Amino acid sequence: MKLNSINIKFKKKSKRVGRGIGSGKGKTCGRGHKGQKSRSGVSIKSFEGGQMPLYRRIPKRGFNPLVSKNRTAIKNLLDIQKYLENKIILPNDIINISFLKKRNLVNKKSNKLKILGDGEINQKIQVQPDYISKSAKEKIEKIGGKIINLVDNS
Repeated sequence: MKLNSINIKFKKKSKRVGRGIGSGKGKTCGRGHKGQKSRSGVSIKSFEGGQMPLYRRIPKRGFNPLVSKNRTAIKNLLDIQKYLENKIILPNDIINISFLKKRNLVNKKSNKLKILGDGEINQKIQVQPDYISKSAKEKIEKIGGKIINLVDNS
């Protein structure tokens, strides 16, 4: 019978611990005497004696859900009326998120605008929000204002 080295598969024998002194792994099974590491169920691999562990000292990288988070700026009609009275916004301006960012009226991180109907408005305005409440829409249209390019009214 000819042995071909390609077809022969060798399986490494597992250590049989605790099978007498002749095996070389008898009695304490190669774990030494007493102590935490000689017992079963021990996991102290990353423990550094109370020092801040390496995996907590190193800066984290990777997925961060805040990067793509939609930050919506919320403005009430009351706020818009105050801006009109203080001449920060003019009645013929188109009020949208980029316009409010340029005037520093909303946070620079905001990327959408929602208009709510709290308060009253006295002048015609043109708004271009991403979202608008029903009451705000009614109040703006009642006074003769315009809502331009409305994406979603929730």
